[in-house]
Amino acid sequence: MPPSDEDDWSDSDEELGSEVETSVLLGISDGPITSDNELADAAVSRIGGHPAFLPTNEPPISSSQCKICSFPMELLVQMWCPFENSPMDRALYVWGCANPGCQRKNGSVRAWRGLRFNEKYAAKLQTQLARKREQEETKRLGESAKLGSKTNPFSLKASTETTTPFALGAQIFGNPASGANSSNETVKKELSEDEESDNESATSEQTLLTAMTNATLSESPWAAVSAYLPPLYLSTASEYLPPKPKAKVPFGAQVSELAVEEGGKDISWAFEPYENSLEVDQVFERFMKRVGYEGEQCIRYELNGTPLPFSSDKIFKSLFPTPSSDPLPVTKPDFKVAFPQRRTYSSSSGVLSPCPSCKGKRVFECQLMPNLINILRGVESNSKKLSDEERRAAVQKTLKGGSEKGMEWGTCMIFSCENDCRIDAVGKEEKDVWREELVLVQWDV
Repeated sequence: MPPSDEDDWSDSDEELGSEVETSVLLGISDGPITSDNELADAAVSRIGGHPAFLPTNEPPISSSQCKICSFPMELLVQMWCPFENSPMDRALYVWGCANPGCQRKNGSVRAWRGLRFNEKYAAKLQTQLARKREQEETKRLGESAKLGSKTNPFSLKASTETTTPFALGAQIFGNPASGANSSNETVKKELSEDEESDNESATSEQTLLTAMTNATLSESPWAAVSAYLPPLYLSTASEYLPPKPKAKVPFGAQVSELAVEEGGKDISWAFEPYENSLEVDQVFERFMKRVGYEGEQCIRYELNGTPLPFSSDKIFKSLFPTPSSDPLPVTKPDFKVAFPQRRTYSSSSGVLSPCPSCKGKRVFECQLMPNLINILRGVESNSKKLSDEERRAAVQKTLKGGSEKGMEWGTCMIFSCENDCRIDAVGKEEKDVWREELVLVQWDV
């Protein structure tokens, strides 16, 4: 009798078909946004279009100006990305200039962080924090009661309090011990509070997460700025990589220093240090290999993670510095083998300037990928009949440097304030924040 499908499997088959999820979230284009409500919702991440701002006071249009030609730039992406357990709604806005004369120059790509204090979510966080403290205190008191209730098991008092059927008759059908009753009530209370929290979260999810702008752009100077239309949804997906192929090891041999992640799958190859090479650009080859597993990605998001460098340029050498090594001996008896130098990411690189507001550390948050240029180019070429406003914007584009335009970067890395600070010049916390963040651009080769 042939085996059933459930029994027909092997370890080798499982390894061949399995993939490993990384900590990187990928941004992928997901169709045009047509709803006016969603266009005005800052919680809707998008590619192109006009921005939906979080701060109550609309930011100055100079925020989008190119630092080279001084003209307003088109919005490339807007990402809804609040920090965990933060009372602040948060979004990132990235603008880029397509003027040929501005390419390969600092200031042609700019990123801003918009914050707005969410009173309802802040109240919910305070409630959750108070509930957590209450549960911890209850647990601590329960443990203290257990320690204090330990008595001599051979004493008369201990034998009369037992609930086994071999004790005094009245105890068999009596009420449970007070300690057990208290414990059950505590568990029931915690469960009911958790259910209440889940219900509250489900019913108020839209209220807490939706961050509608207080004013439309119809009467704003932002409406006259050229844009990639129509805007597209920016959806997220997890990144999956194949495990490293297992090397054939002779029978009886021992393998050491296995870099296997949780779950038993080895993707250490994706995080191996970079070796110096004079013949090929190993950095670019690894970039293409990593991106090849999901060619539609236009954003890579990994807060406080490691960027994926595009090429071995000055930015790469600053973010992935050469490690220090002992000088090689010059006398023949002391000759030794010199292994290739391996570079690893350094978040304390000198190229990462601190936050100008709080002087805190800047960390990697996300990067724009080459496919984003293809998507925006397609949006622009597929645009419908131009309105008078869009026609004026097209004329403005021509004045900026001609119609032959296009961005030439390989990737744009965005580094944001680790503290997500919102203090003003005098040290007071603000409820509306608009801050520029650091962008490092690796240009196409």
